[in-house]
Amino acid sequence: MNANDAGNAGNAGNRTTGFERRRVALSTLWIFAVLNYIYADVYSLFFNPVLQPEATKRLTEGYAGDILITQGFVLVTAILMETAIAMVLLSRFLPYRANRWANILVGGLHTLFVAWSLLGETPNGFYVMFAAIEVACTLFIVWYAWQWPVPAGQGERSRAVRPHSGELEASR
Repeated sequence: MNANDAGNAGNAGNRTTGFERRRVALSTLWIFAVLNYIYADVYSLFFNPVLQPEATKRLTEGYAGDILITQGFVLVTAILMETAIAMVLLSRFLPYRANRWANILVGGLHTLFVAWSLLGETPNGFYVMFAAIEVACTLFIVWYAWQWPVPAGQGERSRAVRPHSGELEASR
């Protein structure tokens, strides 16, 4: 057994491909994003009454900022949160093409939503910090999924390869 074998002995039957590593990385990034969403909300519940009593008063009157809290509003926010939670699993199990596009689209949606949440009233410093981390994470998810190369043997039907005109004439 050489040094490389000794270092890989625990991983002998458990080597992962680049495709599998990318899936795990994306899933882990979604866990990181979800934890930041949760902590931003928990901090808001605990510290807004002290730091922004007027915002807490508006919340008890049924408003989140200037938005009236309705069943529809709560459903939309629940769906938004569920998409992030679902991406933890979907990133691990969807096939390449669906996985790549799901991460790009859902990551983009979450980036826009968090950026939108910063508009309007001046948010607390801690919320800005969480939002910056969330946006950086979801932008990285979008970029990482966009850069995901086609796994060997899967091909990409949408990328038709055309020979250059010089190659066509040379082959005649």
